[in-house]
Amino acid sequence: MRKPSDMFDRDFEWAELTRFATHRAPHATLGVVSGRRRQGKTYLLDALTRATGGFMFTATEAAEREALDRLGEDLAHHLGEPVPLRFDGWHQAITRLLHTTDREPRTVVLDEFPYLARSSPALPSIIQRALDPGNRSAAGPVRLLLCGSALSFMGGLLSGNAPLRGRAGLELVVPTLDFRLAARFWEIDDPRTAVLTHAVVGGTPAYRREFSRDDTPEGPDDFDPWVVRTVLNPARPLFREARYLLAEEPDLRDPALYHSVLGAIADGHPSRGGIANRLGRKSTDLAHPLGVLEDVGLIGREPDAFRRNRSTYRITEPLITFHHAVMRPAWGELERPGRGARVWERLRPAFRSKVVGPHFEALCREWTRWYASPETCGGHPSRVAAGTVNDPAARITREVDVAAFGRDGEDREKLLAIGEAKWNEPLGLGHLERLEHIRELLRARGDVRAGETRLFCFGGAGFTDDLRRRAEGNPEVQLIDPHRLHHGD
Repeated sequence: MRKPSDMFDRDFEWAELTRFATHRAPHATLGVVSGRRRQGKTYLLDALTRATGGFMFTATEAAEREALDRLGEDLAHHLGEPVPLRFDGWHQAITRLLHTTDREPRTVVLDEFPYLARSSPALPSIIQRALDPGNRSAAGPVRLLLCGSALSFMGGLLSGNAPLRGRAGLELVVPTLDFRLAARFWEIDDPRTAVLTHAVVGGTPAYRREFSRDDTPEGPDDFDPWVVRTVLNPARPLFREARYLLAEEPDLRDPALYHSVLGAIADGHPSRGGIANRLGRKSTDLAHPLGVLEDVGLIGREPDAFRRNRSTYRITEPLITFHHAVMRPAWGELERPGRGARVWERLRPAFRSKVVGPHFEALCREWTRWYASPETCGGHPSRVAAGTVNDPAARITREVDVAAFGRDGEDREKLLAIGEAKWNEPLGLGHLERLEHIRELLRARGDVRAGETRLFCFGGAGFTDDLRRRAEGNPEVQLIDPHRLHHGD
């Protein structure tokens, strides 16, 4: 089945959906599609139903009776019935949906499924009974797809003792576009501008099309004006999007607390202890809010590369980081029209240090894990993380922005490479010597196999001539700039 010509990428997702929709099994089958908001799930499923002649119902927040009435109206229109269908309950509605075809496979999509399940908690169990082997033989070959953006809820549909556990033939997560795909999607040729743009809006497709009306930075000189006219413009949807993302999550019942936790992380306090100190709370008090934010996909917990009992938290949605680090401290001023340029001039240093710097480090780890070749790394990376290394002689802790681990011929873990990432500061011999010192510390520890560890220098602003001369023809030292991040290995 040919993918729509205006659909960017999503080749894997389209192939899996069409394979599921056209499967020739004579009975009804179930699939689950999830992913964070604004990633194009509805667009994908709408294209699929159009291509297969299927039916798609997009739910809203409504009581059960209203939801059933709307479903009856939409399904009657789809089937060409002269009057709306009347369902007395979800048992009857699901039975009718599973009988919309007798012979050929037909796609039926229930979009925003969490809305339906919240007003009708028994709905997953009703679907489970309808799909039981003893019942599904009476239904036609319907391909029922449940879709939603509430990640914790959608993830729980098929886990543990959930009613639908073991019933799904498809469990598809639609991800955000990674930084390389995002640069192509935004049609940004300059790699440095691509990194800056990704640090603000990430890889969410809707932020270019619907939210920015295809307004993209035309180059390095247009980035600052683009931020002012789109993200910092109170008349544009991106201005309030970060706040809406939290408001749309049903599990976040104390918005003020969750905003404070996110603000602490964005302000450079990524550990649980640092967050607790910033909020004036005990560290144990944060277990629940951190767990909820992690469950809904707004933060991720990243273990230290060299100290497994230590971890930090990172916000997974760049726009939320940008909001808390740049916009939230000046929110009252930004809400007044025409103040964006003045605020941006004042807060640009915070953007560079609190947003772009950490974001560039994360992109460097992503490049090392997924794009760096085995020839570059001296092996195939199986784990990449940031870490800290104790320096007993100096009585300080050394930070490592990138640590890549792989396996040797005897399946033992070894340290392939360590790296340092700087966005605005050209890297020189001093940075390389710091990496060499850290490598010697790791070799001396004995618990990390670092005998052949390579040294990666990630320079957002380039490299000094003496560092380039040291790296020339030396595979042990790798120089990676924004162009290589986007186009090299």
